[in-house]
Amino acid sequence: MHDENQTLVTCAVTGTQMRIQKAYSANNLRQQLFDLIVSEHPNVNRLSYLTPECVNEYREKYIRNLIEEEYGQVDQLQNEVINAIKHSKILSYKIGNEIAEIPTFGERIADKIALFGGSWTFILSFFGFIMIWIGVNVYFLSQSAFDPYPFILLNLILSCLASIQAPIIMMSQNRQEHKDRIRGEHDYKINLKAELEIKLLHEKMDHLIVHQHQRLLEIQELQADYLKDIMHKLNGNKT
Repeated sequence: MHDENQTLVTCAVTGTQMRIQKAYSANNLRQQLFDLIVSEHPNVNRLSYLTPECVNEYREKYIRNLIEEEYGQVDQLQNEVINAIKHSKILSYKIGNEIAEIPTFGERIADKIALFGGSWTFILSFFGFIMIWIGVNVYFLSQSAFDPYPFILLNLILSCLASIQAPIIMMSQNRQEHKDRIRGEHDYKINLKAELEIKLLHEKMDHLIVHQHQRLLEIQELQADYLKDIMHKLNGNKT
């Protein structure tokens, strides 16, 4: 007995022979994807068969066309999303290892200074230091103050502290912005992949609904033919 699964069919695009159970029937492809294939290979019809590699290739082209219609061009992040859809990869992975890079000694110092410089502990302690400085020079050492009013040395210290503290805090913020950018790109890829897959799912559902309607019409036509035959036999028996 001949096994239908051993039947060989030929890909209408590449000409490659394959077993029928591994082939894609063009009749099962959604209309937009089918139209894209036909635009490049007019010999393809709904009775044709295609290899899985060929279908995946045109799926990738179709998704690229969707992105180009929406955004005008395909960038690196969108390319990663397209490849993930093409190879059925999951993008929602943990990014902890990607952003948890080992900081250098200078970066650790910058983080600690930024953490301390942005706290109430720093504000209150530095305010206390200024009050002590002014009190010592005005009251305790009024006759031989090392920094008499208008406290030029204190102003110099404050200026030096501000000039050093600002770039150190910016170093820490740049590292945080880098982590936030990675998180943002990761979220963007997941959202774009979900949006494209939902769009493809809607198109597939539309194709299935149309296909189902066609099948229902065929069934109704068959039922109508059966009904005509039954009515014809009944009329024949009466006569």
